[in-house]
Amino acid sequence: MTSDFLAGIDPSWRPVFDDVATTLVDIEDRLDNESRRGLRHAPPRAEIFRAFRMPLESVRVVILGQDPYPTPGHAVGWSFSTRRDVRPLPRSLANIYAERHTDIGLAPAEHGDLSNWVDQGVLLLNTSLTVREGEAGSHRSWPWKTVTGSALAALSSRGAPLVAVLWGNDARWAEPALPGIDIIASAHPSPLSARRGFFGSRPFSHINASLSAQGSTPIDWRV
Repeated sequence: MTSDFLAGIDPSWRPVFDDVATTLVDIEDRLDNESRRGLRHAPPRAEIFRAFRMPLESVRVVILGQDPYPTPGHAVGWSFSTRRDVRPLPRSLANIYAERHTDIGLAPAEHGDLSNWVDQGVLLLNTSLTVREGEAGSHRSWPWKTVTGSALAALSSRGAPLVAVLWGNDARWAEPALPGIDIIASAHPSPLSARRGFFGSRPFSHINASLSAQGSTPIDWRV
């Protein structure tokens, strides 16, 4: 593993990544091999571990996605978030905004920058941290769950205040890594599944109710 692969992560996560160093070497080799074949990846290499720039102790909510947006220019290293200038919004994010409006009355935003959530301790984490551009799910067979599962287990060991949000069947794999943590689960906000249990699930109010019960400040869900 090159010295800059994990550049920028908060030092609090270093022990977690040290424990999965062999897996990270394998993943970096796979990325390098695909790059040599002319394949492009999302997000950019410097943003792969962006979620882990937040100190481990600052995390109060983790929202677990599947893999980064495969559309070129959309993925930024945080699940569901995009750059402020991306138009149109990814459809999963548009559905998240629609449910937020139904749940807590905030009108859908015009941009997809979720940094205000991150600033309050919301870890926007994908199960797989990379994808080939234009090929959704293309790295789901890679051993990313070893890495992200270790991160979730570290959060579980740290304990409250913490709420885990698992959207879609593909996120339910994480439950064993989160013993004793309040879990909010529903269908994924994707257009393929949002009407099968995401719409009407009221995740934002449920998260804040859980945080309040744990003695923590609710999240301001504006962006």
